[in-house]
Amino acid sequence: MRPRLSLRPSRAPIRRRREISRPETEHLIETVLPLVQTMTTPCIVDVGTGSGCIAIALAKELPQAEMHATDISSEALEIARANAARHQLESRVHFHQGDLLQRLGQNRFDCVVSNPPYVGESEEDQVQLEVRKFEPRHAVFAGPTGLEVIQRLIPQAHDALKPGGWLVIEISGSIVEGVQDVLDSWREVRVTEDLQKIPRVARAQKTLP
Repeated sequence: MRPRLSLRPSRAPIRRRREISRPETEHLIETVLPLVQTMTTPCIVDVGTGSGCIAIALAKELPQAEMHATDISSEALEIARANAARHQLESRVHFHQGDLLQRLGQNRFDCVVSNPPYVGESEEDQVQLEVRKFEPRHAVFAGPTGLEVIQRLIPQAHDALKPGGWLVIEISGSIVEGVQDVLDSWREVRVTEDLQKIPRVARAQKTLP
């Protein structure tokens, strides 16, 4: 059995904001690893990296990987860079400021991974108090339905991935059908549940030529 992944920085974070990591995010990491760990030099991008915990965990687990991370927030990237430096990974993780995958090129990545905003505005009272208190609102709530960011991310990921590349995203049970609809043209679409039997991670493969 694999050891439990630690997604938190090894020392105290420089700020509390955007530092929250959860078991669901570890599920995301565990989904990515078997898809890419046999590749010689997988090129991976973490979209909406926040504090950088996903990119840092993947860089640790996959020393052969070329790791990239994006965020629209300069404040988030400042925190992520500091956390990468705490793990001596500042030269391994390449950070980019921008909206999702804009300006990162086409047919470039073997895997796009993301824990995007996916909570609908009507579900606010169901969000954990810790998340509501410390996470920026735009990092949690996607819009009225919860699908708004994912609907933009999926076509951008399709362009950014190499043929046969993988998309792995965290989702919730309330949007699983909508996510599957958007992924209709992809291969190997699979949704896995978390420990509470709630649909939590969707993975899909870009069609081969």
